[in-house]
Amino acid sequence: MTHNKMTLQDIIIDIHALNEDIEAYERKYGVLAETFYESYLNGEEPADDSWVLDWADWAGAYKILLRRHAQYRRTIQALREQTPALVSVIRRTVQREPIPVAS
Repeated sequence: MTHNKMTLQDIIIDIHALNEDIEAYERKYGVLAETFYESYLNGEEPADDSWVLDWADWAGAYKILLRRHAQYRRTIQALREQTPALVSVIRRTVQREPIPVAS
């Protein structure tokens, strides 16, 4: 089985999907994810047992979002080292050229 490398386009699709999930939790619980995640990492427990699964999903989605943003930044930085003009990157993405994610 061949493992397909993520592309820049995959990262952007993931970021948008994760943002949708995270925004739903932010609306439900009334705080932004960064605020929630800091408290979650510091061991704060949900006040209601019905929140436990939400909190685990929310924290997981936010952690992946942070990872995807880092992958995006590394990839853009690597592309800019090859060609400083962003328009060249956009031209490639508009033409649906798969751009591999920088490691």
